Amino acid sequence: MLNTPNSLRSAIEKAAHALGFVEIRVGKPVISDAAKKRLQEWLQQGMHGTMDYMPRHATLRQQPNELHPGTITVISVRLPYWPADAKDAEEQLANPEAAYVSRYALGRDYHKVIRSRLQKLADTITDQYGPFEYRAFTDSAPVMEVALADQAGLGWEGKHTLSLSRTGSWHFLGELFTNLPLPIDPPIESHCGDCQRCLDACPTQAITQPYQVDARRCISYLTIEHDGEIPLEFRKALGNRIYGCDDCQIVCPWNRFASPGDPVFAPRNDLDQAKLLTLFAWTEEEFLNRFEGSPIRRIGYERWQRNLSVALGNAPHHPEIISALTHKKAHASALVKTHIEWALAQQNAPV
Repeated sequence: MLNTPNSLRSAIEKAAHALGFVEIRVGKPVISDAAKKRLQEWLQQGMHGTMDYMPRHATLRQQPNELHPGTITVISVRLPYWPADAKDAEEQLANPEAAYVSRYALGRDYHKVIRSRLQKLADTITDQYGPFEYRAFTDSAPVMEVALADQAGLGWEGKHTLSLSRTGSWHFLGELFTNLPLPIDPPIESHCGDCQRCLDACPTQAITQPYQVDARRCISYLTIEHDGEIPLEFRKALGNRIYGCDDCQIVCPWNRFASPGDPVFAPRNDLDQAKLLTLFAWTEEEFLNRFEGSPIRRIGYERWQRNLSVALGNAPHHPEIISALTHKKAHASALVKTHIEWALAQQNAPV
């Protein structure tokens, strides 16, 4: 049995690395006053859009120890997902007939992967230390992951609000809330400096100021979380982005030092090089079958078709696109039909 905090910490690090986590840090279950203030202002300005769960669980986000009573330490872990062998992201984005899917969603659903590995980590701790109280999280509860990672020294918050380290931002975060008496790591300093490439690169100017993203303008929100019509003012800016957006990460200088991601996140279904018309032709059954175990499945077939319709409207004029849109329109839902009509108007517009 491990009888000192330091020996326990060393054993946890060894077990975490064996599970593929490239780095772990330990922090207190406390959110900084600055992070709390930014959250409150963000909510007051309605920048959460239709994500009603954000204000509903705002208190829990700011008081992590209330989320799992008895927590005295938070073990934060980092798992990289950068698909080094995938088709070049900028090349795919630059092809208006191709479909761009955010790099994090090309492979398996990270929620399931990280939750499973955190459970294995907890099991290993139990075997070596004995029973302890814990709860695992990964973007699945009201947890301010980036703020906790920041104060634990795992990564600082970039101006695009994503977690950053010296190896970039292409990583997932996960946490174990525990009652273990572990040594606490010091916070990490920001290394963004005067850089604001992420702000300048955002297609819809959703990063309204450093450390503030207006979800109502964000392509990731519009194509994933938002279940209604995509506002007209943003449809052209979506380009060929059918699920998420990586522009702010692609331009980040720190991502030049990104390490290859875990193999489980390698592209499936050729999503890294897919064509818009190919994906648009999928039936709902194909969508569900192909995206079994994928984070994309969560948005459902209707939003998938909505997003593709907008992207096809932004593609160069082509009779095959007009034919595909017209064919789908006959059996589309009201939501999808609205976007198909817009896309057809774009396709038929004079050059």
